[in-house]
Amino acid sequence: MPRSWPRKPNRQTDPEFRRAEDMMNFIVHVMVFLAINSGIWFFHNIYRSDSTWDIWFTAIWFGIVLLHITYIRVIANYSETS
Repeated sequence: MPRSWPRKPNRQTDPEFRRAEDMMNFIVHVMVFLAINSGIWFFHNIYRSDSTWDIWFTAIWFGIVLLHITYIRVIANYSETS
């Protein structure tokens, strides 16, 4: 993808722009997931915690990340709209 968009972006009429915007949103979602969960697991290991909430937190959020990429790659309709 070029560094700048070759035309004025319009989410309603430009399927390429919609796909690119959805992928950028997914990338931000993954980065936030990695940043927060790495912090959680860092302190989990430092304090040698026996709690299980962090396992469930990470698993549920990872499932949401998988649903997000599934939506972008499989479900979302990026065809031209009239």
